[in-house]
Amino acid sequence: MVKLSVVVVSYNVSYFLEQALLSVRRAAEKLGAPVEVFVVDNNSADHSVAMVRARFPEVVLIENKHNPGFAKANNQALRRATGQYQLLLNPDTVVEEDTFRACCDFLDAHPAGGGLGVHMLDGQGHYLPESKRGLPTPAVALCKMLGLSRLLPNSRIFGRYHLGYLDKNQTHEVDVLSGAFMLLRRTALAQVGLLDEDYFMYGEDIDLSYRLTLGGWKNYYFPGARIIHYKGESTRRTSVNYVLVFYRAMVIFARKHFAPGPAGVVSLLINTAIWLRAGAAIAERFVRRAAPVLLDAGLVYGGIFLLKTYWEAHQKVPPGPYPPQFMRVAVPGYVAVWLASAYLSGGYSRPLKLGPLARGILVGTVLISAASNFLDAWRFSKALIVLGGAWALVALVARQVATHFAKYHNLRLGEPRPKNIAIVGSAAESQRVRQLLEAAAVPARVVGYVAVGPPAGGGLAAAAPLPGAPPAPAEALGELRQLPALVRLYALDELIFCGRDLPASQIIGLMLALPATPPVAYKILPEASAYIIGSSRKDAPGNYYALHSALNLHQPGPARAKRLLDALSAAALLLLGPLLVWFQADRQGFMHNAVAVLRGRATWVGLRHTPGPAQARPAVLSPADAAGGPLGVGAKRQLELLYAKNYAPGQDLGVLWRCWRRLGQALGPPAAEK
Repeated sequence: MVKLSVVVVSYNVSYFLEQALLSVRRAAEKLGAPVEVFVVDNNSADHSVAMVRARFPEVVLIENKHNPGFAKANNQALRRATGQYQLLLNPDTVVEEDTFRACCDFLDAHPAGGGLGVHMLDGQGHYLPESKRGLPTPAVALCKMLGLSRLLPNSRIFGRYHLGYLDKNQTHEVDVLSGAFMLLRRTALAQVGLLDEDYFMYGEDIDLSYRLTLGGWKNYYFPGARIIHYKGESTRRTSVNYVLVFYRAMVIFARKHFAPGPAGVVSLLINTAIWLRAGAAIAERFVRRAAPVLLDAGLVYGGIFLLKTYWEAHQKVPPGPYPPQFMRVAVPGYVAVWLASAYLSGGYSRPLKLGPLARGILVGTVLISAASNFLDAWRFSKALIVLGGAWALVALVARQVATHFAKYHNLRLGEPRPKNIAIVGSAAESQRVRQLLEAAAVPARVVGYVAVGPPAGGGLAAAAPLPGAPPAPAEALGELRQLPALVRLYALDELIFCGRDLPASQIIGLMLALPATPPVAYKILPEASAYIIGSSRKDAPGNYYALHSALNLHQPGPARAKRLLDALSAAALLLLGPLLVWFQADRQGFMHNAVAVLRGRATWVGLRHTPGPAQARPAVLSPADAAGGPLGVGAKRQLELLYAKNYAPGQDLGVLWRCWRRLGQALGPPAAEK
């Protein structure tokens, strides 16, 4: 009889899924009883399916050709699962080797337990309060929406959403379990039913937890097992989309489980919160992105006003004021050209580089001066254009220096100090980490490695370097027991744990054991993986080091140029749409793609055949489409790698010119390769 069924729903998180399944494999071996593992892929475009097939042949893979949502996808696997216990597990998690055994033993000893959650940590080893939650009654929901639960997390009145007054290190009966790790008794699930498919994402775990308690079962928070949960991989929690999806799920829950009166009050409060939070998210994003540009525009405009006033009084021939349209129309146009040119030249990139910024202002000044030669009515003063350009450069530099000083209390605007990294693992795995960091062009200094144990013979010699790898340190920095002292001695900014050499339980233990100061970031290299995974802070989504970060396609300057080219070409194609649409194989798709590219939701040319999240937006065309003739997947990927490595905007223009009749084809990877 199968003891445990594990269900993982995945959507575009290939590298996190790989790490999760590796940890599941180890935990299943430790359980000592039959385990079946299901992966339900919701139409990922990052080659998750190919990775699972290649690395995890034991997994039962369910491929969806669209994204039906989290609840429906879990139910697809649960209907086929046969385990005595059934675990819903997020793909961005790492379970300890003893997790499955400890959790199953606990439910074996507590026959009234219908569901169980565990002690969850983020990628930095910080406790996640959603490990245990209370029922979102109207009062609890109101405290959360008003922020009282965050201000007073340990209050028995205001802190009921995350039950902050309950000791996180003690076992408790709780109302709600987290869907990131939700262990369910099969008999209980058969009684109360599967996940409610009215929920697309979020809320289904609350609903099922509540139905378990209504059915007479108990939900337990069990700190005897720990997992890492990299929060927010499939959805950014600060996005407007997250706000809408999460709070609408709360509306569904209220209407389903509360009486009409309370449900109406909760729905009103939640809908109000939706618009307030969505508006706040939009405003915050706009202010964060637009404030520097608006401040620069104000500084440049104000400086030119003072220059104009001086010029009118002391230099203008004949003396007298300039026409009103100079400050009302011409100068705002000058400012827009200078700022746009500075942006495209890299003047707003980090760290600040005077060369690209000065080049951008110079180009803008030349453009303004040249344009004024063709417009007699708007030819005011060449001197003010030149002086205005000089002032724009001074103003932009001064504003960035002041902003940096206010934030960091220093004037080091150049290249940031490379991170000091130490690798925790064997000499051989240390070499592999160094190769990956080198290939990914990570700006860091590998101080050395911390041995997981003294090698046979008592020495601490490093392994021979792999071909093409940077030289390894002659000796290990020290041993695991010395890790806190090594962090201080070498001023380490980051530790990379080698999953092949350390079990997940030991990695988690080290995260918890190291002192909070000085702060150290943690990442993990899973066994036989090419991706180093981690999270920079408690509320940040996971991230990773990969070869893609070294490609020219993803550098700030080329990325800006590509986005500008996409926007301009999409606008031009939409204007020509009434003519071009008749030559397209998919006319409706052509208009849809042009709008998507204009809005930044897609790109005309990109990586459709290369595995991995190599770009943030799906592509209409691949550089392989312009090659002509049938090509194998390997050849297509090689062409895409060359395109990304040596990217220049002219390449996109060439592909568009050769493939303009195919602009209506479906976005993303071809269906056969998904």
